[in-house]
Amino acid sequence: MDALGGKFRLSRRKILTTAAGGVAGLALPAPAWAVGDRRPGATRPPSLTPGDQQVAAKVSARRALTDLRALTETIGPRVAGTPGERRAADYLGGVFDDLGYDTTLQPFAVEDKYLARLDAPGGLPRDLCWQAGASPYGALDVTVRAGVIDAGIGGSDDYPANVAGRIVLIDNPWLEDPGVLAGRAIERGAAAVVFLAEDLFAGLRAPAWSPWLPEPVAVPVVGAAWAQKIRLRELLAAGQLRELIVSTSAHRGLTSHNVLAERRTGNGDGPVVMVSAHYDSVVGAPGANDDGSGTVLCLELARVLRTMPANATLRFGLWGAEEDGTVGSLHYVSQLPQVERDRIVALFHNDMVATTFAPATRYWLLSATGEANRATAEVAAAARRLGYASRISPVTQRGFSDHESFQQAGIAAANFSWRSEESPADLEPQNHTPEDTIAANISPERLQVSMELIGAAAYNTLHDPV
Repeated sequence: MDALGGKFRLSRRKILTTAAGGVAGLALPAPAWAVGDRRPGATRPPSLTPGDQQVAAKVSARRALTDLRALTETIGPRVAGTPGERRAADYLGGVFDDLGYDTTLQPFAVEDKYLARLDAPGGLPRDLCWQAGASPYGALDVTVRAGVIDAGIGGSDDYPANVAGRIVLIDNPWLEDPGVLAGRAIERGAAAVVFLAEDLFAGLRAPAWSPWLPEPVAVPVVGAAWAQKIRLRELLAAGQLRELIVSTSAHRGLTSHNVLAERRTGNGDGPVVMVSAHYDSVVGAPGANDDGSGTVLCLELARVLRTMPANATLRFGLWGAEEDGTVGSLHYVSQLPQVERDRIVALFHNDMVATTFAPATRYWLLSATGEANRATAEVAAAARRLGYASRISPVTQRGFSDHESFQQAGIAAANFSWRSEESPADLEPQNHTPEDTIAANISPERLQVSMELIGAAAYNTLHDPV
């Protein structure tokens, strides 16, 4: 149902058709193992229950990738409260609706957003996302097409003579006031200023952002990501970029949505098992692994588990505005009366479950409290049955995702994710960047294993919720 309580029917065919020939257009090889085979990275063959066997035989990474292409290549970045996020909510609600779930969109308010898009007359490379952030103090809802020059670090001696009417690239001002740098370019007649991000710590690449300025200026001021910077300068050096097109947009008075779907068992007042992910992404990121991967895991398990017998209500939560500070899941939990909170046996939250990052060989059981609970216990048991005991972390304290909203309310919940062997804080370089694409950052094998682990754990809990 929509925000007014009416049933919605959503047009998904156009999105799926476009996604089939989407931006990357890359067909990844599907995982190929039989139900009883030893999985990649497992230390022994599986020892599966009948329920595990049904889940493992039915879940399909190839099918999940179709949904992921729709989210990341056709829809693209899904910044909280913007049209991109709403298109994604409609798409996801349509999937659940078509599967026969009782589906609702739960609205809530989020902060204003300021976005930009970079383009060129002949187009920019399509393997990278070209959304950026716009300064709220620059010109908004405008498009500028002009020649482009590179002013390096933006010092007084870094400018050529012909700045007037051009779009100026300047390195991210870590050491100098961005207002001073932007002002210097504008004084010389710049038509727009594009700040270029620097590297972050520990090998991470800086994302797009909305630059802060001390006062309004009359031209667009944009914050581009590190990956965009590298590509722009490569194109300039090769003589392949003479003009840029910079468009900015202001998005105010915004509403995000949680996408909720459930299959009730009994009279609807018994135990509930939840599987969740967040479907929004940060500015400038297609969000393939973070967290398109967890989102499509939920869709695939919705397809598989709906036909399997259960002794509890199965509920899916796809949260909006996680990247704004878990706003969507906090709103959802805040609206639950205590009697409804008490019904939730376990929440299996999935955030970044398919990265190609080579060091991400450990599957982490992340609890905001650091304590084990029904969710961590069920996934650990499923991992043992699938032969993955040595790949699973001990229960480790870490919040920073939607499971924390539930644990703060006393609900058994945890976040499950492939991350570095060394630490769950050691993330792939593509995280939160324009490079978080299917081609660069999705492993179908890890996605398949994640679906088997969560699917087996969720089904076991549905079968025996007490």
